[in-house]
Amino acid sequence: MWQIVTHPFGTELSAIVAFLPLLWLLVSLGVWKMPAHKSCFFALIFSMALALAVWTMPMDLVLTGALDGAVLALWPILWVIFAAIFTYNITLQTGAMGKIEGLMASFSSDRRVQALLIAWGFGAFLEAAAGFGTAVAIPAAILIGLGFNPFFAAMLCLIANTVPVAFGAVGIPIITLAKVADLDVMRLTLAVAIQLTPFILIIPVALIRIMTKSFAGLKGVLGMALAAGIFFALPQLLVAIYMGPELAAIVGAVMSMLAVVVYNTVSPPKTVWRFPDEAAEDDKQVRFKTSVREQLTAWSPYIFLFVFILGTSNVICPMVSDLLGVVHTSLSIYSGPGGKPIDIAWILTPGTLIMIGALLGGFLQGISFSGVGSVLKKTCVQLQKTTITVVSIVALARVMSYSGMIGDIAVALAQVTGGFYPFIAPVIGALGTFVTGSDTNANVLFGALQKQTALQIGADPTWITAANTTGATAGKMISPQTIAIATSATGQIGMEGNLLRSTIGYCLCYTVLLGVWVYFVSVCQLF
Repeated sequence: MWQIVTHPFGTELSAIVAFLPLLWLLVSLGVWKMPAHKSCFFALIFSMALALAVWTMPMDLVLTGALDGAVLALWPILWVIFAAIFTYNITLQTGAMGKIEGLMASFSSDRRVQALLIAWGFGAFLEAAAGFGTAVAIPAAILIGLGFNPFFAAMLCLIANTVPVAFGAVGIPIITLAKVADLDVMRLTLAVAIQLTPFILIIPVALIRIMTKSFAGLKGVLGMALAAGIFFALPQLLVAIYMGPELAAIVGAVMSMLAVVVYNTVSPPKTVWRFPDEAAEDDKQVRFKTSVREQLTAWSPYIFLFVFILGTSNVICPMVSDLLGVVHTSLSIYSGPGGKPIDIAWILTPGTLIMIGALLGGFLQGISFSGVGSVLKKTCVQLQKTTITVVSIVALARVMSYSGMIGDIAVALAQVTGGFYPFIAPVIGALGTFVTGSDTNANVLFGALQKQTALQIGADPTWITAANTTGATAGKMISPQTIAIATSATGQIGMEGNLLRSTIGYCLCYTVLLGVWVYFVSVCQLF
């Protein structure tokens, strides 16, 4: 029986060799701009070759280790991504998304209120429910339609699209992180929610400060900005504690939008603020009216999702959860050291619940069976390259973990950074998202590494591993893939460099503050 070979070249050199597949990803994606599906596939082949040649892993274990990762990638990760994008495409096909967008744009003509409601609240909802760039592209397009400068609209949406990333879409980054790092998903969810809470309170206020370029610009909307943060943070924290990751950001985003709407209704700004270069006659507010029934129908796929997740929660409805949980398959693929059976829940998984909600909501909105077929085909085409990317990167992570490469890197990191590592942990997560464009992929890449390093330095592995996904939220705003979506959606193609320079300072500030927060809690053992 093969045993994991540790430090084949000594601690430092072994860690450097083990890091080579990750270095390839950093260079090929970040410097050479190679397409992600090609870069990740070559990285997988590279890691398998190293596992065979350097860590002397038998060929059958290398292949089954990669297959183990591929199955995890397909279920539940890609299934959730597919279902989320399918739901979004259904609402586009039926015109429901247009009704939702119109409602968002109709509440106020004050630019600050519009930014809080659309860039912050609605963007967070889209990130939590669908992800995949929708949280930047759609809010930015709405803001431009209201009269925002296209470049500025893109920048605001990139900065706003940070904290919801950890829980979007439908909790899959955290669910994935719990699987790859073998951690309790509920405790991990709580750690992520605690780490993000201070930033949820800060970012709405910071958005207004960035917009108006002065603290005086907060006059009249400071209470609204604080309400937008508080009514996001507290519901998200409560849902995280009692229900898990699937609905945490969705509930937080919806409550935040409601808070802004109610606050603006009860106490609107006394003076309507607009950009300095706007004339009064340029003031633009969409006049839009739909019935309550039309809006409920438009939101129905997400309402169904909310009901289904509540109804299958093992906390709220344990009998239903136990009944549906029986429908599962257990697969034993990798038989080497550290291998565990993969449990596939066919019904009691977010992807299946999202798909059922999308179909029911779509039929309520009037889509035909042929229309559903068309949307299915469109979604499959959209996700072809994504499938290769995700399968390759999860398989790579499994091979590196099973072979011992991740363990060797963790030992070296622990020796170099020591007790200072908790400050570094979010930086690694941010780097992962900067390179891959995805919080989920960043968690697959570095989740096991974060846990192993935490164990090496004697820190809480759940708290440190959670810092990977919270750090990844910072890297999202400067990821080349996310910036490319922003420039495409706002007609700013060619301005990617300017947009990166405009957001990188905020990203660095966010990451440093997050590192301090993670380090403080870790050292004081408050979690």
